[in-house]
Amino acid sequence: SEPLAWPPVSAQAAALLEEAADLLVLHRDFAAAVEKCEAGCDSLGPGPAPGTGPGSSAEVKCSLCVVGIQALAEMNRWREVLSWVLQYYHVPEHLPPKVLELCILLYSKVREPQVMLEVGSSWLRDQTNKSLPEYGSLLELYLLHVLLPLGQFERAEELVRGCDVFDSEQQLAFLGTICESRCQWTQREEMHSAAEEQQDAATETVLGALSQKLLTMLTLLRRALRSMSSHFCLLPYKKMLLATFLLYLVVVRLDPASPTSLPFIYKLVQLFRQAWTAVFSPIHRPPIQD
Repeated sequence: SEPLAWPPVSAQAAALLEEAADLLVLHRDFAAAVEKCEAGCDSLGPGPAPGTGPGSSAEVKCSLCVVGIQALAEMNRWREVLSWVLQYYHVPEHLPPKVLELCILLYSKVREPQVMLEVGSSWLRDQTNKSLPEYGSLLELYLLHVLLPLGQFERAEELVRGCDVFDSEQQLAFLGTICESRCQWTQREEMHSAAEEQQDAATETVLGALSQKLLTMLTLLRRALRSMSSHFCLLPYKKMLLATFLLYLVVVRLDPASPTSLPFIYKLVQLFRQAWTAVFSPIHRPPIQD
């Protein structure tokens, strides 16, 4: 058979796809693989590429996005995946089934299913997508990896009951899965609440013990301060102040070498000794008589 005649733009994108796949699988150069994928998608233009089937522009663009998603995930840049893909398809409804499937599985693996909540819902509501053969499998994937892990049980039931691609047996099976997941969710919530209550009780017990110790320390401190205040109240502060004042007069105002100052200094020394003995002697010692 003759080789397939590619349009110039599609041929360029297909060549970039081969290079990106080699960089991803053989050389493990993920950054370069992403660059090749971006160049290939840019050559095909924005929005859904025209044509269907193997070898078409749409298939090449989808394959470029799949390789780019894998390369971003290998570099732990999974947070950029959805925005990176949407820059080439603009709206979630235009995402190819393979790309949507890969995004759902990726964000489910990294435990961030809420990223795909509205994206998947928009894709599944689109009438054009409902006619695709992959619609049923993607709806099941969306239920199991997005809605149920997020506890969106009512939304899941409405989606199953309103789906035309499921027969009655499949609907009953999915509704049973939703009911089982709801029960498990409720049990986990109850266990989590019980664990929080136990933790709060333990915290209250510790705080109660600390409060009791703090109260005991404050009581002892108050008693010590009261004892010290009662002790200092018994000290002859008036005598001490008077002796200090007289000493100031002797040193500053009087001349200690003068003979007229000697009797006054002798009396001051006796008064200072009495005050000193009263301050630093035990409380039970009887006061010194003047």
